[in-house]
Amino acid sequence: MRQPWRRWTLRTRLLLIGLLGLALAQAIGSVALYTALTIANQRAVDADAHATADAIAGLVDAGRLPSTVPVTGTEMVQVVDSRGRVVSASLGADRLTPMLEPDELAGALAHPVSVPGSRLGVSSELRVTATRAGTGDRRTVIVAEPIADLTRSQDTLLRTLLISYPLLLALLGFIAWRVVGAALRPVEELRSAAERISGSGRDERLPVPASRDEIHALAVTLNSMLDRLGAAREREQDLVADVAHELRSPLASMRLQTDVARRLGEDGELVEGVDAEVTRMSSLVDDLLLLARLDAHGPAGGPAETADVGRTLAGLVGPAASPGDEAPRVAVELPPGPPPVARVGPDELRRILGNLVDNARRHATSQVVLTARSRDDRVVIRVDDDGPGIPPEDRERVFERFTRLDDARTRDAGGSGLGLAIVRELARSRGGDVRLGESPAGGLRAEVDLPAG
Repeated sequence: MRQPWRRWTLRTRLLLIGLLGLALAQAIGSVALYTALTIANQRAVDADAHATADAIAGLVDAGRLPSTVPVTGTEMVQVVDSRGRVVSASLGADRLTPMLEPDELAGALAHPVSVPGSRLGVSSELRVTATRAGTGDRRTVIVAEPIADLTRSQDTLLRTLLISYPLLLALLGFIAWRVVGAALRPVEELRSAAERISGSGRDERLPVPASRDEIHALAVTLNSMLDRLGAAREREQDLVADVAHELRSPLASMRLQTDVARRLGEDGELVEGVDAEVTRMSSLVDDLLLLARLDAHGPAGGPAETADVGRTLAGLVGPAASPGDEAPRVAVELPPGPPPVARVGPDELRRILGNLVDNARRHATSQVVLTARSRDDRVVIRVDDDGPGIPPEDRERVFERFTRLDDARTRDAGGSGLGLAIVRELARSRGGDVRLGESPAGGLRAEVDLPAG
């Protein structure tokens, strides 16, 4: 099962990883800060109480302890004897009942303890420290300090951390989102540029960022790869063009010899067979040369050329209907009004429609129907036949060069496997496209979409 996080973008994943790290670091830092400040404040209170207790113990040791113990601030003091009786106290402290139970007093002698403030009539919790004094009749000095201010400061610190924690995390997340986006922007530019590369241009390159980092090295490496692929593509195109060009001369010579043989009255069937194969090879060579030119330079005509679709279709009807009674009938259906005009060269349009009509006639049972109409700023031309058609799973594969299907579209039918490839290359070079579907008669529908002139 595919993990959901794998569908997230790299930017999102990096941001989440960074925010999780920041959240953990903030949580640890906040707990550490709160704990450290709490301990520091408690130690400050305990230190003050110990200082007061030591001062009063000095008075006890010197025998100068007054009945009312003088204190400063909010501290409350009791001096108890060995039997737990209060012998002296400060103002605000109980003079009859010790503030600590015997077991609590034993604990306070070791380290400060906390007791409820209600024992001395105050609302705040008390932090209590005790120390021994005197030499004969041992006495104990008990110092209590209300910790309301300490509690309020701890609560304020806790609320501040709880409020600032998510705000700081959101601010850092926003900054991280922008920083990660800026860091990945060159990658997005590389992706966009790579998506625009069609493979037909010689100078198609990816943008190289100015920074000398890994993305810069990636762009340089990919451009080097494009150079190698471009060089290999040019060698392949040159080879196809050279081979096709060199084949023209022997084919012309063979055609001349068949013409001479026909005039001299030699075996007519043999001459006709050789002449048919020469014609087929000449057509194949012309197709190869056209594809090589399209791959290398694009269409020959300029982008401003236009062609009358109705006139071009009418020119295809005559040659298509002439072979004989067994040839499929070719019909042209145009909407009323001015005929559509496509922004494509006349020769290119004749080649596009001629290849489609030849393909339809080759496999049609009785008729081929040509229709054309304008739709917004496009011209849509349809070539329908009533032949066996092409299965949906093969309708894209037939546009590959030298591709023939095994059923009705075979080599013996006269096709070279380049006609549909040439149609698509020419249509796309002019901003159009060609699609295959099912015709109303059950055969094949070829639909050409071209920009209107």
